Amino acid sequence: MDFILMLTRADRTVSDCLHTLDAVAGLGLRHIGFKDVGADPATLRQLTARIRDLGAISYLEVVSTSRAAALESARVAVDLGVDSLMGGTWIEETLGVLDGSDLAYLPFVGEPTGHPTRLGGTPGRIAEDCRRAGAAGCAGVDLLAYRATQADPLDMVRAARAATAGRLVVAGSISGTAQIAALAAAGADAFTIGSALFDGSVDPTAATLPRQLAPVLAAVAATGDGD
Repeated sequence: MDFILMLTRADRTVSDCLHTLDAVAGLGLRHIGFKDVGADPATLRQLTARIRDLGAISYLEVVSTSRAAALESARVAVDLGVDSLMGGTWIEETLGVLDGSDLAYLPFVGEPTGHPTRLGGTPGRIAEDCRRAGAAGCAGVDLLAYRATQADPLDMVRAARAATAGRLVVAGSISGTAQIAALAAAGADAFTIGSALFDGSVDPTAATLPRQLAPVLAAVAATGDGD
């Protein structure tokens, strides 16, 4: 299973994202992402280039909850040249924006609302959305399992796994190694962590981001090799 480091806190890209990336540059991280809010376009452009220079895959996750703003975020993703766009629920329209690019698209499934985002919907709804995304040509889905309001998070993951032939990424509110192991067992291909690293939730005794990352990377290694 793969770990995607999100340079984000409270669903916003951290203001010192470039410095933060420098601090973890030597860890060999293969997947690094950020949000479409919290930093100006010039900074996001530099961030994308630096992620590429590290040999890592870049991810932009959409936070916008309106159709117009989400589609504009897709245009930003194309302009930045990120590798993957995550989030948003306007699948066909977003794929239209991405047409002609090499971006992989993983939309939200279920009913994401608010900021920070909560996830409504039952496992049945999640499975239905996953099948729709696959039929439309998406590379996979972005599931906010641990922000679910109507079902157990792992039930959501198992439902998505059964209905998804593509990549299943679980995002949001992951902060411990037990969750990582459970996600691997439930069939997730990847997961994200952002806020929990920056607020010290992963390891309250760790004073630096690299030390916060140590138990996460160990837990990922225990699940088997990722990309």
